[in-house]
Amino acid sequence: MGWFEVIILSIVQGITEFLPVSSSAHLVLVPHIFGWEDQGLAFDVAVHLGTLIAVIIYFRDEIRSVFKDWVISLKRAERFGESTLFWGIIVATIPACVFGFFFNGFIETHLRSPLVIAFTTIIFGVVLFVSDKFVGGKDEKNITLYLAFLIGLAQMLALIPGVSRSGITLSAALLLGFSRVGAARFSFLLSIPVILLAGGYEGLKLIEAEAAVEWGKLAGAVAFSFVSGYICIHLFLAALTRFSITPFAVYRLLLGVVLFWFFF
Repeated sequence: MGWFEVIILSIVQGITEFLPVSSSAHLVLVPHIFGWEDQGLAFDVAVHLGTLIAVIIYFRDEIRSVFKDWVISLKRAERFGESTLFWGIIVATIPACVFGFFFNGFIETHLRSPLVIAFTTIIFGVVLFVSDKFVGGKDEKNITLYLAFLIGLAQMLALIPGVSRSGITLSAALLLGFSRVGAARFSFLLSIPVILLAGGYEGLKLIEAEAAVEWGKLAGAVAFSFVSGYICIHLFLAALTRFSITPFAVYRLLLGVVLFWFFF
């Protein structure tokens, strides 16, 4: 990969990892437009690391507080402070792990195609549009294990290319009565174990492949995905205090049409 490819794709990944617009759709479309080859495993690991660092740093105070309450709850064997949020993140992560363990091979073989991505981009754009009509008042601190499990079931679908992890978890939370900001914040926090697991899985595949690594460009990928991801989180949360998520749903529909245009 040249540096121009590294910069563009890192920024695209950093932004689309957190917006409800499907990172897989963009990472299929952008290389096709420019005529680039597949970015490869090493790049995927690098941008996952960058976005993971971004979300951890952005929510560092809340993560520290919630983790502290969770440790205290373990010692006391009872609920304490915001420990339920930590348990909620764990519970919501389990369904995707189980689903991925059994079906990741099938998805990798049969569902990673532009046709599937085009369809899912449109279908779940409609879901996102509908969910915005159910906005409530809950935030991430109102999470229960039951609600977390339901959001986790929705997150399983994000393993299918084009669905968008951020989009489907945001939609599920809105349908369950969360506010836009509350839904987005829980979705972002929920991304931490998912990105960590996805990056770790790809990292293991990279080690087994024993491929040559361009460390300078990978460091650049981490840096650009981190900066773009951090800025994206901040601006998206700020936007949700003033606007609906309908523009993102409309964008998904248009993106799906563009994918059909380019590939079919």
